[in-house]
Amino acid sequence: MIRYLARRLLTMAVTLLIISALVFVIIKLPPGDFLTNQIAELRSQGEAASIAKAQFLMQQYGLDRPVWEQYLRWIGLWPNPEGAFNGLIQGNWGWSFEYDRPVREVVGDALWLTLVVNLAVVIFVHLVSIPIAIYSATRQYSIGDYVATFIGYIGLATPSFLLALVMLFYANRWFEVSIGGLYDSAYSGLPWTWEKIRSLLAHLVVPTLVIGLGGTAAMIRRMRANLLDELGKQYVVTARAKGLPPTRALLKYPFRMSLNPFIADIGNLLPHLVSGSVLVSLVLSLPTVGPILLAALKSQDQFLAGFILMFVAMLTVIGMLISDLLLAWLDPRIRLGGDGR
Repeated sequence: MIRYLARRLLTMAVTLLIISALVFVIIKLPPGDFLTNQIAELRSQGEAASIAKAQFLMQQYGLDRPVWEQYLRWIGLWPNPEGAFNGLIQGNWGWSFEYDRPVREVVGDALWLTLVVNLAVVIFVHLVSIPIAIYSATRQYSIGDYVATFIGYIGLATPSFLLALVMLFYANRWFEVSIGGLYDSAYSGLPWTWEKIRSLLAHLVVPTLVIGLGGTAAMIRRMRANLLDELGKQYVVTARAKGLPPTRALLKYPFRMSLNPFIADIGNLLPHLVSGSVLVSLVLSLPTVGPILLAALKSQDQFLAGFILMFVAMLTVIGMLISDLLLAWLDPRIRLGGDGR
């Protein structure tokens, strides 16, 4: 296991290095950048002091150097003008030119709030979809199965941002309350206290429901199909013929085997929740990294956008590692052999 984890960690590092190069190149593809555009605008306005500051930042972060040198300096494999290595590897997330602050301060609480929302959505999706899928599969073509199928189709067909708008409208109209944000506006900018945490938990219900609805509906359909396929296999028929109790015959093997595709999808689920909830975050005014990423890409704030994209990539590779370890624990047919499986 230790050798396997060592190989996987090395593979993860190489993967992140390749992703960082692709991210940097893609961000640099559009002509110009934030500082170049700002300098051109300031020159038209004749603001010499601001131009001098912008030019200093360009030299400080090597934006006047070749692209390959900019990339190596960004990840921390090339020295800055002072001769020091100070990039992502060393923990320096870069400077946000639009906010005129370090990236670490810009993202701030948004990073861990994004993780909290994603964790809440994942728990909600599994707690709701698995029992419904089991009921639907074990009572195929019953009224309950048809109701679950209908609800699943409604969930798949309803855009998350539209559901968010509807809930915002009727919450304000019927209850005269605002359900936007992740905590009351009175706690904005204040340190975290138990009152602020309680406000966070109360406001977490709506975004969890809105973001998780589509994933819940999809998981119900897939889980039902997988479970029906397993229940029709010979080993289940044999187990029932030998008198194995129905609940144990269901949960011992068919249920565990039907979970494999969902465990394998953990690596894709985490980044999808970040990228797929940008519109919902904008509608509900959620202080997550999605809206920050969208604004950074629009303004070509390359270090801010690059760090957030690398954060999403980190979620992907960590999720893939977690899914592989869980699959090996869940399915006795899977072993961590010489090829890592």
